[in-house]
Amino acid sequence: MDPWLVVFLNLPALVLIVLCYLWIGLTETAAIAAVTLNKIPNVTTIIREGAKALDPNLRAMSLVFKVPKGDFLHHIVIPQLAPFIAAAARSGIAVIWKIVLVVEFLGRSNGVGFQIHLYFQLFDVAMVLVYSLSFIAIMLAIEWVLLQPLEHRARRWRDA
Repeated sequence: MDPWLVVFLNLPALVLIVLCYLWIGLTETAAIAAVTLNKIPNVTTIIREGAKALDPNLRAMSLVFKVPKGDFLHHIVIPQLAPFIAAAARSGIAVIWKIVLVVEFLGRSNGVGFQIHLYFQLFDVAMVLVYSLSFIAIMLAIEWVLLQPLEHRARRWRDA
């Protein structure tokens, strides 16, 4: 899968969005496909690097002590992958919403991206800033209310 991963990592988001609209049409499905195809390679790369960084000694220890696979995954693998999962989530949310705005800007008749495009055409700087700042506020709320508490919970074992 490495060649495909490299292709999709280097394929410009704008090109992928346009291709999805051309192949699927100006539909919600095309918008979702474009966003998904743009983000999966980045998340895959981050999680894969996290998996490569897993401590092999912990795997050997789990085999010696006959740790069940479910417990091994829950108590050893997931805690080690937590920083990488958090990084993938944080990066994913940041990039996904930017791509969503471009998708809405280019081919949708509703949404924040559409509204920013509309006010851009009207040269209404104040409304572009209002939509942009409200968008930023929502992203900060997701970071503070969702991501940071989950990340803190996942890292509890390191603080003990």
